[in-house]
Amino acid sequence: MGGMKPKYGRVLLKMSGESLLGEDGYGIGVGMLETVARSVAELTDISVQVALVIGGGNIFRGAGLAASGMERVTADHIGMLATIMNALALQDTLESQGAYARVMSAIRINELCEDYLRRRAIRHLEKGRIVIFAAGTGNPFFTTDSAAALRAIEIGADLLIKATKVDGVYSADPMKDPTAERYSRLNYDEVLDGRLAVMDATAIVLCREQGMPLRVIDMNKKGALKRTVMGEDEGTLVADSAHE
Repeated sequence: MGGMKPKYGRVLLKMSGESLLGEDGYGIGVGMLETVARSVAELTDISVQVALVIGGGNIFRGAGLAASGMERVTADHIGMLATIMNALALQDTLESQGAYARVMSAIRINELCEDYLRRRAIRHLEKGRIVIFAAGTGNPFFTTDSAAALRAIEIGADLLIKATKVDGVYSADPMKDPTAERYSRLNYDEVLDGRLAVMDATAIVLCREQGMPLRVIDMNKKGALKRTVMGEDEGTLVADSAHE
């Protein structure tokens, strides 16, 4: 890949909070933070503009607590705060590795980070800063998947990347079914009609309506993120032919 130009100039990476879990099975694992930061910083070294959305499931899941009886809006607000904690931790790790990063929150928490403003976010990206979008969309009942799709569209990303534990989208759970087939490419309607576990339906519909291509990859697979931005056939691409 040496000397080759990346296919995508601006990408948004969606990660689950669980991807930051340490060996203890809860909270933030320093080792995982460093691994993620290295992979992300590597993209800025080849002049790719990178934005991130991180979930908060390693700390708190709003939907889970709501199911236990807490009022859903309150539970989702707590979940938003968990994403801010993850974002601040990743910002610190990125900067310790020499990268420049900014956290932008959909809810006001000015003593800790910036408010999300679309034009300012784009300016940060143009200056080579990694932008971490926190607090989801700022609204209850919307997942961080939906926030990732929304932000990718707003900032004019060339590709939305969903990092998961498996290398793409399968016909069944490959951990349970050894005959599960990996799809190389799908369109949005195939994902929706097949109820394939890619992102929630709201996020997929947003991507479909705005022509935002989505690639599902295994972030733990060495070099997968870089291969993706270089345009290699990593994981599963979700797009309509007219959009990709």
